[in-house]
Amino acid sequence: MVVTVFRSRLKPENQQEYYEWAARIAALAKTMPGYVSHKSFVAEDGERVTIVEFADEQSQRVWATNLQHVEAKKKGRADFYTEYKLQICTVVRESVFGGKTARPTAAS
Repeated sequence: MVVTVFRSRLKPENQQEYYEWAARIAALAKTMPGYVSHKSFVAEDGERVTIVEFADEQSQRVWATNLQHVEAKKKGRADFYTEYKLQICTVVRESVFGGKTARPTAAS
């Protein structure tokens, strides 16, 4: 599994437009082959963190180079973000607890 960690801060003047773009891009991500999940969080200091999971590196690359996603990234740099940090990570180990998955699992 490949995990993308995207940390960002938004410009206050364009937040409504950002949320519209974010909703469209999130819906698009869900249609991509190899997509597993994504979630976004906002810290008290305003930093946003989005975690996106893809089944493998190839699926993540296809997402990263998707033309609509590339357009959104350009728009983000121009209009939405004051700063961001992007990390692409390979899962080395995964443990899950709770419900029917209360057993450790190994990442492939």
